[in-house]
Amino acid sequence: MKIGNGGIKKEAYKNYLKNKIIQMKNKIGTKEKPLALKTPPLSSSYTMHVDEKDGKEVPWDQIVKGYEYEKGRYVVLKDEDFERVDLEATQTVDIQDFVDQEEIDPMFFYKPYYLEPQKGGDKAYALLRDALKDSNKVGIAKVVIKTRQYLAGVKPEDGALVLELMHFADELADPQKLHVPKKLEIGKREMTMAKSLIDSMSSKWEPQKYKDDYREALMEVIEEKVEAGGKEIEEKPKKALKPTKVIDLVSVLQKSLEQTGSAKKKTAAGSRGKKAHSTKKAA
Repeated sequence: MKIGNGGIKKEAYKNYLKNKIIQMKNKIGTKEKPLALKTPPLSSSYTMHVDEKDGKEVPWDQIVKGYEYEKGRYVVLKDEDFERVDLEATQTVDIQDFVDQEEIDPMFFYKPYYLEPQKGGDKAYALLRDALKDSNKVGIAKVVIKTRQYLAGVKPEDGALVLELMHFADELADPQKLHVPKKLEIGKREMTMAKSLIDSMSSKWEPQKYKDDYREALMEVIEEKVEAGGKEIEEKPKKALKPTKVIDLVSVLQKSLEQTGSAKKKTAAGSRGKKAHSTKKAA
């Protein structure tokens, strides 16, 4: 791990960390569980590219890569152009700055890796890990994986250093462009009701209880087909869904607000009726 301009100020520590953790082994911090689904070779098939103007097939040697810089206008990129910006894929984590963890929007983080020190780098590893923990800082780094450069955060987690890949600022959507309700005037009664509903559904965070229902159901289908020797299996009647504690929060709140609004209108209409009746009687 290299320490850049935002690193530890003392030159001795800086050089020590460079020498001792110049490279770190990384292990992905999540377990990918992809289902390797492939199209079986039941018949010969191939992909072809067709010119949308004349409908004729375009040979592979005439297909190029390009970047659309204006609507309908492209600049062609050749292999030499990609080679000019090719970044060396190393195991080096290049730290640029250290920033307060609270300053970073969680939206920037998206994929964690565990870092392990190379041989002889235990002391420097522990030094950086503990210093980050005590100062509540995150090391902002750049790292090259395969041929792509990533922004990443280096932070302590459960006794280890974690390298968490981050989005660059221009990769995040601007929330100001979203069509969401701005600040509205919410009644005290509605807010109390909403908070009460949230409190009734609140519990401790237990990640193990949340399962990938789609994956489990698909695996059941695959296992049945394997047992049937690949033959078609009779479709079983779908099981009736068991009632759960899952609540459509937005629907419940919307219904409550509509009921409240309807009650207010009735009350207002009743008040106007009484007032009109009193006026006639007085006349």
